[in-house]
Amino acid sequence: MNTPDSDAFAMQSAAKVVIADDHVIMRQGLRALLEREPDLDWVGEAGTAEEALRVVERLKPDILILDLGMPGIGGMAGLERLRGRHPDLPVLVLSMEDRPEIVRDAFAAGANGYLVKTAADQELVQAIRAILAGATYLQPSMGAALARAQRQVGPLDDLSDRERQVLSMLALGLTNQEIADELVVSPRTVESHRAHIMTKLRASTRAEMVRVALQAGLLDSVRTGDAEAG
Repeated sequence: MNTPDSDAFAMQSAAKVVIADDHVIMRQGLRALLEREPDLDWVGEAGTAEEALRVVERLKPDILILDLGMPGIGGMAGLERLRGRHPDLPVLVLSMEDRPEIVRDAFAAGANGYLVKTAADQELVQAIRAILAGATYLQPSMGAALARAQRQVGPLDDLSDRERQVLSMLALGLTNQEIADELVVSPRTVESHRAHIMTKLRASTRAEMVRVALQAGLLDSVRTGDAEAG
């Protein structure tokens, strides 16, 4: 006989999961794992990122498990395309890659979670449930390595010397025209540098750019250089 609690549980619909991985054995193993979980329902699979986009469009899953190392455009490009079409679909990346830069790129492309394929079965289930609940999931064993890599790579490392120069002037309060006059370039060139800086720093406003510059000590180096020159 069903109890009231079991009746309520039965009425809950399981979360629909799609698996995208180019290895058939991997997909079969994940499918078998999901079939043991009453709140998770395998509904489809794909062997390429392009196929994953089609399957997602057709089945409207609640979450996608995505491998990065697939043939064709690959999982990273597939994730970026997916975000353009389905910005709210939760995506858990499950990959052999454990390099911090790949993990960062995956989150930047729109991943909601990241696990390496050596993770235990129950950790995968835990990650899926956490993401479905609205959380971001990073495999705990990767957290320290990612933090070390973030300390080693500064926020301004991707900027060119000219972009650093423009950013320091913006942080000092100069206008585009004043920067153009100082560097003997056109205001349009300054605006182009500014746009590139914002993209690289993932900043949406001048205030955000200035905050990053201050936190990275960019103005300290500028002032030190001025003092030495004087």
